[in-house]
Amino acid sequence: MPSTPNYPARAATLHDVARLADVSLITASRALRTPHVVSEKTRARVQQAVDATGYIPNLLAGGLKSRRSFVVAGLVPEISVAQFLPTVAALTTTLAQAGYQLMLGQTGYDHGREEALVNAMIGRRPDGVVVTGLVHTAAARTRLARAGIPVVETWDLSGDPLDMLVGFSHEAVGAAIAQHLYDCGRRRVAIATGNDHRAALRRRGFEQAWMRLTGASNASSNASSSALPVAWVPAPSNLGLGRRALVELLARHAGIDAVYCSSDQLAHGVLTEAQSRGLRVPEDLAICGFGDADFAAHTYPALTTVQIDSVGIGRRAAELVIARCDGTNTRGTVVDTGFRVVQRETT
Repeated sequence: MPSTPNYPARAATLHDVARLADVSLITASRALRTPHVVSEKTRARVQQAVDATGYIPNLLAGGLKSRRSFVVAGLVPEISVAQFLPTVAALTTTLAQAGYQLMLGQTGYDHGREEALVNAMIGRRPDGVVVTGLVHTAAARTRLARAGIPVVETWDLSGDPLDMLVGFSHEAVGAAIAQHLYDCGRRRVAIATGNDHRAALRRRGFEQAWMRLTGASNASSNASSSALPVAWVPAPSNLGLGRRALVELLARHAGIDAVYCSSDQLAHGVLTEAQSRGLRVPEDLAICGFGDADFAAHTYPALTTVQIDSVGIGRRAAELVIARCDGTNTRGTVVDTGFRVVQRETT
């Protein structure tokens, strides 16, 4: 991931734009608010200055005495993804206890939409931004860095966090699942996975660990290729896609004895399809999911999965934003919340 430029920790102002464009403050304002009253050349010069400084117009009333909005922006890939709901709930509750409100946006696993949401939310001058996952594009990272507000990335780990980070290693999760299935005596494993970034990291961790455990080679580090049987599904995954994934895997690899799934929803579908075909779980086919959804312990047989501290991630992220707003220096804080493989009846 590209490094964040070392910009000053304050938001650019209209004064900065006017100075760089070599126009008066009122001309800069008119070029942005009523562009038809200034010349095309002036508009172009002002826009170049906006792009260079990262200035985003303040959508709040300019005469407010307080510089605090008591609003925190939150970005999630999909609100419907069950694993993220406890994080959002804990984030909302912890912020509310300190007098803050959460403004939520959905990126749809789309980096372009992520950029648009970042710009829209910064324009409303939130006191902080909490992102599910890492901020992916250089443009969005630069915008957030220049805005000078606290940013907490969650549900991942990185050697180059934008600001603060609360999460866990997806590659380590994949490796732990590979170890678990290997210890259970499985040797012909396959993967059913979503096509999003975090699922790809877990797949890579699984595959690399499996190659080490079995002494094989050619583990792929490419997000779209694999040295093991893989069925790819679009994110967010669900039960129907899980059934489809197992149909595809068995059609191409009839001898598989275990399937690692990138989500519990996907694993539930694989389990359902296996049972519809008369396969015994776990005797004929072991299944492992991810996320420890509320239904995972209640499927029949109960689903082996990976438990994440979703509530703790939301609470800690909120605490970091609040502490920064209160003047506590928490820049660069990285919190590894870890994970736990929960063995149940499907393995």
